Amino acid sequence: MMNGRLQGRRALVTGSTSNIGRAIAEAFAAEGAHVVVSGRSADRGKDVVEGIRARGGRADFVQADLDGTAEASRALARDAVAVLGGGIDVLVNNAGIYPGDATADTDEQTFDRVYAVNVKAPFFLTAVIAPAMAEAGGGAIINLGSWIARLGVPVGALYSSTKGAMETLTRASAAEFGPRGVRVNAISPGVILEPSPGEPSPGEVMMNGTPAGTLGDPRAIAHAAVYLAAEESAFVHGITLDVDGGRTTTAVIAA
Repeated sequence: MMNGRLQGRRALVTGSTSNIGRAIAEAFAAEGAHVVVSGRSADRGKDVVEGIRARGGRADFVQADLDGTAEASRALARDAVAVLGGGIDVLVNNAGIYPGDATADTDEQTFDRVYAVNVKAPFFLTAVIAPAMAEAGGGAIINLGSWIARLGVPVGALYSSTKGAMETLTRASAAEFGPRGVRVNAISPGVILEPSPGEPSPGEVMMNGTPAGTLGDPRAIAHAAVYLAAEESAFVHGITLDVDGGRTTTAVIAA
């Protein structure tokens, strides 16, 4: 059922063929937005688009491999604008990769690739889309951070550093583009996994001792993204919204 909180908006969600990105694209479409679903897999992209259309939403797929080059980001922006028949009102920088290697096991090629995909690609996508939003009268950009950007864990140092960079870029971009009508905010998800009934996840232990006490569903992040894209958050600039079951802020002490 469409509630229309994003009625008439045109949105681009990167990395939206699965998990969090897919949930955001589906939620945006359910609220009336015309959504460009983007990712590397045409098959998965087609599946997301068909699902959205079957529920009465508007969506199109644009294939893209955001490798960190400025041209790849610019090409996606051009293709998305063409499909949407005009500008982009909402950009969600969600695409990212996660190698879980220890620091000593991370080679230079992996380091460069993770920063290219997780930081350079959204930086250059923002660089081309934010000024166009400002020229058109405004818009909203939502970046994806991560709880491990601020709570150190002994694995994934490379990934967590990229998410720390994205949260810093969120604040800097809010300062740069906010006065021109473009709101820039971030969401910091906790341990989020698509539901797999009957299959335990090793990530569950990472939510022990939190108020939620369990893994998060991608839809929790999608709800937050709808809020940051909609008019309800018109006075919200430069924040990182923790949607992590209390992982970074609260410790539940058992009696």
